Amino acid sequence: MQFRNPAGVHAPVAAYSHQVDVTAGARWLVLSGQIGLRPDGVLPADPVDQIEGALDNLRRNLEAAGMAIGDVVKLTIYLVGDVDADRRRLAFDAVFGEHRPCMTLLYVSALASPALKVEIDAWAARETPVAS
Repeated sequence: MQFRNPAGVHAPVAAYSHQVDVTAGARWLVLSGQIGLRPDGVLPADPVDQIEGALDNLRRNLEAAGMAIGDVVKLTIYLVGDVDADRRRLAFDAVFGEHRPCMTLLYVSALASPALKVEIDAWAARETPVAS
C-alpha cells in the first residue's frame, strides 16, 4: 500500500494522508462505527475518554480479524459538541503514532444516543502475500 500526499495539494492539516493506494488483491475489513463504551458497559462522560475507548474498541476489532492499527487506511470521526482539540490529537497520536491513514472529521448534531459524543468508523486493508 502507498500512503501519499501528492505535490500540488496542500500539506495535510493534521495527522493524515491525502490518499492511500491499496494493492489489487488486498484483504479489506470494514468496521462499523465504534463508540467509547468500555467492555464493562461504562460510557465515560468526557468526550476524549470516549475517543480513547472508541480507539481501544477499534484496536480490539482489528486484532480479532488478524489486523493491526497499521492496516487502517481510512477513518471517519464523528464528534458532538466541543472536544478539546489538543487532547483529541494526543489520543490519536497515542494509538496511531506515525501511521497516517486517510481521515475525515465531522461535527454532527447528535449520534444514536444523547450520551454519545464520539463515533469512529474505519476501513482497513492488508496486502495478501504473493503465492510462489
